Amino acid sequence: MRYKISANVIKRLPRYLRRLTLMERQGVERTSSGDLGERMGLTASQIRQDFNCFGGFGQQGYGYRVCDLKNGISSVLGLERTLTAVVIGAGNLGRALMANFNFAECGFELIAAFDTDPRLVGTELHGTKILDAAALEEYLSSHRVDAAVLTLPKRHAREAALTACRWGVRGIWNFTGIDIDADLGDTVVENVHLSDSLLTMGYYLRGANKEDT
Repeated sequence: MRYKISANVIKRLPRYLRRLTLMERQGVERTSSGDLGERMGLTASQIRQDFNCFGGFGQQGYGYRVCDLKNGISSVLGLERTLTAVVIGAGNLGRALMANFNFAECGFELIAAFDTDPRLVGTELHGTKILDAAALEEYLSSHRVDAAVLTLPKRHAREAALTACRWGVRGIWNFTGIDIDADLGDTVVENVHLSDSLLTMGYYLRGANKEDT
């Protein structure tokens, strides 16, 4: 079943899933909106409001079974269906993601990577082959690829995104440092700026230092 829900609720669902997965590993069998709120820094009212978008998940006076709640949120996120992804740009950041990020846990199968460096082309990293970037369009024309992970130099980012979309790729996970979202039709774009998190942390650190002086 598909639900029409706000973008803010959608962004909180992965947080819920991550917390519930941790609780399940810790042996927690049951929780409440109040307990979950304390663990996540949210109000119980916010959590109930979010879960009511999907029918509530729990029972009045009983709360939530952690396993059932985790599975319910996984279903809302569509994790029962595996999507395919390729990495475009197998430089330092691309290889770091391939080596350390658990795509499978997020419902994605990483099926290939592409780069122009002859030292990388033809090699394999954690079971994913690195192919020549010149073969990208041919590959996309003959394989179902749902998402492209962009970790190439920013000057090539837009061209790579347009190429991917032209061949039916419906999602772009963009780490290039520039925003890409215009003229891509219905393609879903997630622009990831690592600097945003660092700048936010720096703001609080500098603010704390001022208060201490």
